[in-house]
Amino acid sequence: MRKPETIERLYADFDGFFASVEQQCDRRLRGRPVGVVPFEGTDRTAVIACSREAKLFGVKNVMSIPEAKKLCPDIILVPQKPDLYRRAHNALLSEIETIIPIDTAKSIDELTCRLDESGRTDPHLLSARIKAAIADNIGPYITCSIGFAANRQLAKIACKIDKPNGVTIWHPDAMPAPLYAVAMEDIPGVGGNMAKRLYKSFIYSTQDLYNLQPKHMRKLWGNVTGERLWYALHGYDIQAPASKRGMFGHGRVLPPDSRTIQGAREISRLLLTKAARRMRRENYYASGLWLWLSIRDGSWFGKRHLPVVNDDQAILYALADLWHLVEREYPKGLTVFRVGVTLYDISPSDERQLDLLLNDDALRQKWESANAAIDVLNSKYSGTVVSLGKWDPPKGGHVGGKISYTRIPSAEDFW
Repeated sequence: MRKPETIERLYADFDGFFASVEQQCDRRLRGRPVGVVPFEGTDRTAVIACSREAKLFGVKNVMSIPEAKKLCPDIILVPQKPDLYRRAHNALLSEIETIIPIDTAKSIDELTCRLDESGRTDPHLLSARIKAAIADNIGPYITCSIGFAANRQLAKIACKIDKPNGVTIWHPDAMPAPLYAVAMEDIPGVGGNMAKRLYKSFIYSTQDLYNLQPKHMRKLWGNVTGERLWYALHGYDIQAPASKRGMFGHGRVLPPDSRTIQGAREISRLLLTKAARRMRRENYYASGLWLWLSIRDGSWFGKRHLPVVNDDQAILYALADLWHLVEREYPKGLTVFRVGVTLYDISPSDERQLDLLLNDDALRQKWESANAAIDVLNSKYSGTVVSLGKWDPPKGGHVGGKISYTRIPSAEDFW
């Protein structure tokens, strides 16, 4: 395994991305505390992203609106615009690509690049060129923090050190001293729950973690992830294996006027249709469906087996069956705060194996042909012009295209 002798990676993280895009696009928001919320007209939800001005008052992402207003009475709440953030993401990547090739967009607000000889020699100049391209061609209100290190993991940790709009360079010959100053919980791959497990093993700091042996790390994590993290922290050029698609799903916090069984059911149907469209675009079939509800005093969860399908009729039929269970269990009604749907146990279309005991292939082919025609029409007009059942997105819109910190939405998510 190779251990670089110089910096080879750049990691960029856009500062307060969603709120800063709002400020760049609306001059009335510039220099003022901004909180991005799922939808307007209610305080019964949370601030899902906030500007640096709001953070100075103690406002944090995923904080309840009443709590945010208590800390910052002048905070301006704006409803989310996920399609705007998607377009901003694409514009930012285009500008950065004029300076340096992008290796991977890790999320909608983070990316990583491999450094060429000039970047390794003068990282300050490279970061200045990137920041200038963004400021000159997109605007000065969207900034990024940049980290340089021997590998991607260390560069990601480094870019968090001097936020916002900072540059941090960790040369291999200076390591591991800068890493020791980072809280163990802030290391990607550790987090709060893993930190508690480490505490029980008398590992309290990043330095303690660094001084472990790779096999010990594997044992603590219970899999090879811990060992990979050890090599990453020690500066090796380790590449995690490409992740495989495991499921397709969507979730949504419900507007107050949709927090009934009927309202949640209608929104779940739209979310599931969106998930099925994504699944078809990527040429997969599913063998299972989950429905998850966040309700008062807990949650409700149900699942259904599917006969290896990807058409809306089969998937929505299974969803209706799950909702019948909910209605039988809660005959007097139910307050639903959030709904999630997931198509799981997926397989590529060229590996599809039908159930030999279920003779419905002719019917499935008819529904798949119908869905193919529907998808073609929607693609042609870049919108939902045909659907199975009524298409009436809830307040706030963006069914299946909400803010995501892990997935970069596509234009089709907003049809």
